[in-house]
Amino acid sequence: MAPLLKAYQVSKQFGTLAAISNVSLEIQCGEVVGLAGQTGAGKSILIRILSGLQTPDSGRLAFNGQRLNWPFEAQKAGIGVVYQEPILADQLDVPSNIFLGHETRTRIFNRWFNIPNQSRMDEEARRLLDLLGADITNLHIKSGNLSSEQRQLVALAQVMARPLRLIIVDDPSQSLSLPYQEKLLDLIREWQLKETAVLFSSYNLDHLFAVADRIIVLRQGSLVANWRTDETTREEVVAALVGTAGRQQRTPVIWALDSYFRARKQAETLQHNQTLLRKDLAAQGTINQQLLQQLADQVRALDSANLALQDAQRRLLTEREQERKHLARELHDQVIQDLLSLNYELEEIESRAEEPGLADEVVTIRGHVRTLVEDIRRICGDLRPPTIDSLGLGSALQSYLRQWSQRTGIAFKLSLSKNFGRLPETIELSIFRIVQEGLSNVWKHANATAVSVSLQHTSPRMLLVSILDDGTGLEEAFDLSALSSAGHYGLLGISERVALMGGRLRYQNQPEGGLLLQVEIPHPRVMQSDLSNPL
Repeated sequence: MAPLLKAYQVSKQFGTLAAISNVSLEIQCGEVVGLAGQTGAGKSILIRILSGLQTPDSGRLAFNGQRLNWPFEAQKAGIGVVYQEPILADQLDVPSNIFLGHETRTRIFNRWFNIPNQSRMDEEARRLLDLLGADITNLHIKSGNLSSEQRQLVALAQVMARPLRLIIVDDPSQSLSLPYQEKLLDLIREWQLKETAVLFSSYNLDHLFAVADRIIVLRQGSLVANWRTDETTREEVVAALVGTAGRQQRTPVIWALDSYFRARKQAETLQHNQTLLRKDLAAQGTINQQLLQQLADQVRALDSANLALQDAQRRLLTEREQERKHLARELHDQVIQDLLSLNYELEEIESRAEEPGLADEVVTIRGHVRTLVEDIRRICGDLRPPTIDSLGLGSALQSYLRQWSQRTGIAFKLSLSKNFGRLPETIELSIFRIVQEGLSNVWKHANATAVSVSLQHTSPRMLLVSILDDGTGLEEAFDLSALSSAGHYGLLGISERVALMGGRLRYQNQPEGGLLLQVEIPHPRVMQSDLSNPL
């Protein structure tokens, strides 16, 4: 299928500075393409070129099968643009800005006249702003008197009011509060369902991973990466942004990140310091240049060792799960069956026993055997949850929590996201182990009477796992790094699992008492066709 938009070898230079260098990209109908890049990478220049405002030095652009020549009017071509700083006519009111250039005409006696129908435009403007949840009570206020957030919402209403084939969004979320950022993401999903293509530029990788089908990365004016969203990770995108790694593998580049924003801040600081260091060393001669090269070699060697350690940890966890699965099957298929056979034999002996008291002893022995069988079944369940392979994570957690509550006396509540579907086996097992270890910590250390476990999809590619207890919480001087030396590995093990999955771990004492443990885990997009019935 021919792409809706195709840019080929687009370049733009300002003096000796190459803002955009030989950038080629394609966008299909109904596709959401995320555009990532640091400040100065060339994103805004590329967007101005694609929207017809900036003429490149070289390159070609085709839209809907037709070649476009610069400058061109984006709206007439079927392209809408939401800029980082909204472009509005400050002396016009809100409806006039929303419908500027395609005003609703007036109909009189079945004839159309080129006279703006103000009442219809007011009505439609109010409807669009209500969909966005915009707090603009007076539609006839001049746009120059609106706040930056209100102006951005008017700019969004502009593109909503037009029949467009492609919408370019240049990170307006920087001037939007969190609720309106979520509205923007919902709006992009709606455009996608209507087969409207979207080019979404954002500094927030969470936003890109939530809505984009594909993510492309600009660095220093060049397109350096182009991935399917389900086939990459935040760490891989961060590596492309800062230029610290170029390997096409999914192993995280930065070990045990608590959040992307912390990683981005560290990466930007490192890049800035590296630039300053290079300038200083360039003035000091060849010897210092050699020292810089040696330092870079050591950093690369440390990166390689770090990646190898992560791969080894993954293999260890995988092999441990396989060993647990094998041991659970051996116990269930062999030992339990042998014990049950012994129990049947004892039952037969009991039926033939005539010696006084012998029957009672046999009954006691049979009771011990049944208890042993139940203990082994519980051990098998801990080693490998029997329902996870056939019924999935939700059923496995329900069964485990019920047994755990009976064993510990701690009340529980399990909340699952609506239409909670199946996930890849490795992810389901990892989440089960995280909940299992978290509940073990609650039992051993929290002195809790109740615990609440929640699994909620915060986006099509992100799962939030929460464990909340009403216990004593963590000590004020709690230090995660000191747990291993003290012989406590539960929370540390959770942290390692989360890091290997490219997720985030947060824990916080609650004002009313107890600890809230939250884990955000990325996973392949959950499509509607893959979802099962609610549990």
